[in-house]
Amino acid sequence: MVAKLEQTAALLNQADVSRAKHVLFVLPKASSLDGFRSVPGIESLAAALARRKKKPEELVRSPIQVDLPRGALAVWIMLDPARSVFERQTLLRKAIQLALAENPRDLAIAVFGSTAQRRHAAELAAYTAWVNGARLPERKKKSDATALGTIRLYGHQEPRGYARREAVAEANFLCRELTVLPPNELTPGAYRTRLRQLARQSGWRHEEYDVKRLRRMGAGAFVAVAQGSAEDDAAIVHLRYRRPGARKTVALVGKGICFDTGGHNLKPARYMQGMHEDMNGSAVALGILFAATRAKLEVNLDCWMAIAQNHLSARAYKQNEVVTALNGTTIEIVHTDAEGRMVLADTLTLAARARPDLIVDFATLTGSMHTALGDRYSGIFATSDELARAAVTAGTTSGERVCAFPFDDDYDAALDSGIADVKQCTMEGGADHILATRLLQRFTDKRPWIHMDLSASSCKGGLGAVGTEVTGFGVAWGFEFLSQMVR
Repeated sequence: MVAKLEQTAALLNQADVSRAKHVLFVLPKASSLDGFRSVPGIESLAAALARRKKKPEELVRSPIQVDLPRGALAVWIMLDPARSVFERQTLLRKAIQLALAENPRDLAIAVFGSTAQRRHAAELAAYTAWVNGARLPERKKKSDATALGTIRLYGHQEPRGYARREAVAEANFLCRELTVLPPNELTPGAYRTRLRQLARQSGWRHEEYDVKRLRRMGAGAFVAVAQGSAEDDAAIVHLRYRRPGARKTVALVGKGICFDTGGHNLKPARYMQGMHEDMNGSAVALGILFAATRAKLEVNLDCWMAIAQNHLSARAYKQNEVVTALNGTTIEIVHTDAEGRMVLADTLTLAARARPDLIVDFATLTGSMHTALGDRYSGIFATSDELARAAVTAGTTSGERVCAFPFDDDYDAALDSGIADVKQCTMEGGADHILATRLLQRFTDKRPWIHMDLSASSCKGGLGAVGTEVTGFGVAWGFEFLSQMVR
């Protein structure tokens, strides 16, 4: 899935450069090139900087591309430890994209500096190369794009390899691969088939709650959305991962709407475009499960995926209906395009019944979160200040930045209904990201809980380490959060 990594502790020499065609040079921040006289190709870098009237330390903000005397393409950067992980990942991504523009099969990465500097640079560079070297599915008759086959890393050798970084890179790719698939390929039925295959390959316990079963159980919120589809292929899928000796159990919950028309409150074309990506929350939850399994993380995980479509049909739910959710809460329907909170309501109820230590859900849920943050952060809500701080810290450490929002209970007044326990949403919109969270918390059984509204699931030009528009945001965050939780 991702490129093969070959590593050596030896520094890159002239003979290595002569064999390579594409090289990324990663230097520590310096105001002069005097300390790098032994680095092959440094004269070419010095000449390029002089021609551009740039100082060496400017390489901490943007890469420089240089053709070396024997024809190799070299890209140069400097890493500054004072800059954030996000900024360093962004710099590495831009540098690697310059090298990958020529579709090489092999990429040499050379790191320099102290042992600690080389270790840090090697880890970040390998991850960024893995993420960007893999090619997402496309359906063009002809394409020049090729996947990166081999990464040759010079200057640092990790005896146990970079297993955790590789696991997260593979998981991020899995998330993005599923998210970009067209809706005629990733139908709920096809998605469920893929999950069964992954469960067999990964050793996960697999269980499905199809529409018939959910209807018998009384999961009226999920069924209300699913019944609008001609195909009866929606389901809540439960995947389970267990580690002997693990002391914590976390439930990962993901919104998996494979296509969202808006239902009777039909979206205009501008806002329906891209709605095959509305299943991204489920792909994030799956990616975290995948990475944790590959890395043998010491935590028990239950992954709950609400897989359905929101279609317009004679059977589709409509405004002013009152439906009864799995936990007995009655919900007045206000807007059929607020389907995500409907399918999540019953899925959260199932997750909470197992009484995990923590529930974390992921969803491309509200336009108001995108209005609040744009597409470079995602918003989170947490049931305690401690959880919120841990979530923000994981974002800083992973390079996937999150912002914590309030959801005090006085917001509930906006969801008061005259005929049901609660309104699904309001017609006025406003702070809908907060109102959606206030609704969802009714289905968590007061368990410790984090809700992530994935406003950064898609970012034109890429985000952080990831160069594609679909970012896979949340996978690296989730893995880092779980890693910190079990330390």
